Amino acid sequence: MTETGRASNWFTPLRFGVLLALLIFAAFPQVVLGLQTFVARDFGFFGYPLASFQRECFWHGEIPLWDPYNYCGAPFLAQWNTMPLYPLSLVYLVFPLTWSLGFFCLLHLWLAGMGMYFLARRWTGNSFAAAFAGTVFAFNGFTLNLIMWPSHLATFAWMPWVVLAVELAWREGGAKIFLAALAGACQMLAGGPEIICFTWLVLSAFWVQQIMIGEAPRRQVAWRFPLIIVLVAALAAIQLLPFLDLVAHSQRNLTYLDTRWSLPLRGWANFFVPVAFGGTWDMGVFYQYEQEWTSSYYLGIVTLWLAVLALWKTGGRRVGLLAIILVAAIILALGENTAVLPALRRLVPQIRLITHSIKYLAVAIFVLPLLAAFALDRLQRLPPNLKVQWRTPFFVTGAVLLALVGIVLLWAWKFPFSTDDAPRTLINGLCRAVFAVVAGGLLFVCAWSDGTRRPWLWSLALIAVVWLDLFTHEPTQNPTASPSIYAPGLADEKLALNPQPSLGRSRLMVTAPAFHASLHFAIRPQENYLVNRLAGVHDVNLLDHVPKVDGFLSLLPREADDVNTLLYTTNAAAVPRLEDFMGVSHTNSSEKIYEWLPRESFLPLVTAGQKPYFFDDYSAWRALADPKFDGAKLVLLPEAAQNAIAFTNQTEARVLGATWRNDQVDIDVDAATPSMVVIAQTYYHNWRATVDGSATPLWRANYAFQAVQVPAGRHHLGLRYRDRAFQLGAILSLTAFAACLAGLVIGRKKI
Repeated sequence: MTETGRASNWFTPLRFGVLLALLIFAAFPQVVLGLQTFVARDFGFFGYPLASFQRECFWHGEIPLWDPYNYCGAPFLAQWNTMPLYPLSLVYLVFPLTWSLGFFCLLHLWLAGMGMYFLARRWTGNSFAAAFAGTVFAFNGFTLNLIMWPSHLATFAWMPWVVLAVELAWREGGAKIFLAALAGACQMLAGGPEIICFTWLVLSAFWVQQIMIGEAPRRQVAWRFPLIIVLVAALAAIQLLPFLDLVAHSQRNLTYLDTRWSLPLRGWANFFVPVAFGGTWDMGVFYQYEQEWTSSYYLGIVTLWLAVLALWKTGGRRVGLLAIILVAAIILALGENTAVLPALRRLVPQIRLITHSIKYLAVAIFVLPLLAAFALDRLQRLPPNLKVQWRTPFFVTGAVLLALVGIVLLWAWKFPFSTDDAPRTLINGLCRAVFAVVAGGLLFVCAWSDGTRRPWLWSLALIAVVWLDLFTHEPTQNPTASPSIYAPGLADEKLALNPQPSLGRSRLMVTAPAFHASLHFAIRPQENYLVNRLAGVHDVNLLDHVPKVDGFLSLLPREADDVNTLLYTTNAAAVPRLEDFMGVSHTNSSEKIYEWLPRESFLPLVTAGQKPYFFDDYSAWRALADPKFDGAKLVLLPEAAQNAIAFTNQTEARVLGATWRNDQVDIDVDAATPSMVVIAQTYYHNWRATVDGSATPLWRANYAFQAVQVPAGRHHLGLRYRDRAFQLGAILSLTAFAACLAGLVIGRKKI
């Protein structure tokens, strides 16, 4: 065996798995040991509160179908990126959350690196090249940024596993079909619809190529891939069906369009100097101007070096297709900066559902480590007489990339933005250049010095240098803080509101000025988070069980989103009657966002006896902002309800009591005549109403809320959340899971 072969074989799956774990520990020892926890942006404001709510439901034996605390109530499980049914969520459901959610993210960094390792090794046959690709995929700036979204990180981590498993399945059949389906289902249940879509688009491209070249039997390849898709959809139906149902009733229809955060035209510079053309915002995290979705997508200059060599010298069908996919991903990531994506949206309106065009870079981040692995493998395998032909391209490519670093630095110096930090940009660029030179030298030794003693040591040194480059390329992307910032009941202790908003009693309303002020309140992560938690922004209210009228979720029933728009695009003073109806007992102080001002005029969340008025949707929405709207005296109902309502005037009725739980409300009411009972909770079609145990219509009232007609007398009104899509999905998923288990048992006979 050659020295090169021994270097490659040294990186066995076990050794690389241990190495990757050690690198993760070296990067985040305080998180692994539980001394601190992640806090930046959506991890603290979205991921952690949702995991906390899910964990409480888990330990109470409840399925988290509905979140009653945000947006006056909203679907939870159907959000998809809440991960209530993802198998590895058990990590943070079982263990203490302040430690386990951070560990969950680091576990998926490891899973991402191992998946890329096995995929690259399968495609190149070179374990060292696979180890290089796995390290880059786990530690590049894009993947590290995803730590703030546990669901997106989990989805991305499964991407190479799904590509590997599905390709093996359509080639070899048998039990591998069912293993591929299980891997695909894990990714589907993890969340992140866009990354899931990208995964299957990449697979579809390779499937078409496979059929065209006929390397494997075309007929078998042709039908195995659709079979896997059907199995994955069936396995994930328990969450896929509620998600599709919510999408159909949500604000994200085919007219929805969010064009924020495309890759800027100058964004290519950040592949070379990651802190060029941007600034450090809240919590000390760097972001580009015009793009705040990802704090980085830097993969290391040596990765680009190898990827260019692969495109220049390697050739082959896989490399060619990866090149096409790479170019397409970068063009689409540019979003509105080119005419391509807008044209595609016109041709395929469903593309509008993918927000923030920068997300298309996920595909580029998947492709580039694989291209680097192909080049690294070719460099190691070429005989000495042919390696000579690579020397000129090798040095020319390196020189061009280093020159691009210089161009970016000159550009940033000559044409800075007013908030640029020129010295930091210069130091950052020079450090990247030094890392590139050192890594390039190690790469040259690994590729051209076949007689080197202990070649695995040089290979290991190259991976270490690349890791150090990636981990130090920006100010910390994932700041940490003391776990005490997530202590439950903190708002009760610090704020001591009177009355204290609670489920079924009253709600907070974060004002628009307070929300905007919260975005850049403090630099230090712990101070920033505590101020924002006391201010009630995003989903932090879940940690204190405090209901509020807004929140931070991807999908809402469209009527609830319209009401939220009315509240936050209108001067709050113009809709006080709507706030009264929604039970708003406190709003933020205009001077200190973490101080709350009481509102004495708020109504109970359940009222009765209102006079019915019948409107079309648009008129009802406009009427909510009318100063004459009084939720205690009138109720706005859809025109379709007019023939079903037995009275036309205000009636004498009183609510005797109401008990609220996550997915049910029980109300006792006494009415002198038939009356309306109005509940200030978001209307969604999965809610069912009963009066004294008998089913009764639940009407959409006041445009986005709930109302039930009760007969004269004393009655018990019950509201229950019953998700039929979830129930049907559960049957399909359990059936598919049983079929996959049976297929694994009998799968020795190829299908």
